[in-house]
Amino acid sequence: MSWATHYIEKLNTGETVQFRPRGNSMKGKIESGQLVTVEPIGNKRLQKGDIVLCKVNGSQYLHLIKAVQGERYQIGNNIGRINGWITRNSIYGICTNITN
Repeated sequence: MSWATHYIEKLNTGETVQFRPRGNSMKGKIESGQLVTVEPIGNKRLQKGDIVLCKVNGSQYLHLIKAVQGERYQIGNNIGRINGWITRNSIYGICTNITN
């Protein structure tokens, strides 16, 4: 079980979740320990710049959509790393609020 498994399970049942991610990969957008609110994506139109809770190559991330190509989304962090391409069914939630 990875760090976000519990949150993904709740998102999959339609619940909104809040948590404090740790790390510096999203520095400038989300600082380590800030409280984030993540909602299920539902029918929302996802676009470049959205922060999403997703799984790429077996790893869970709260990272950015860096590019969109049809039904594919390129995921990466805010300091230059690209995680890879995924489809919508690997995106579980969208970040809607960031607070201290």
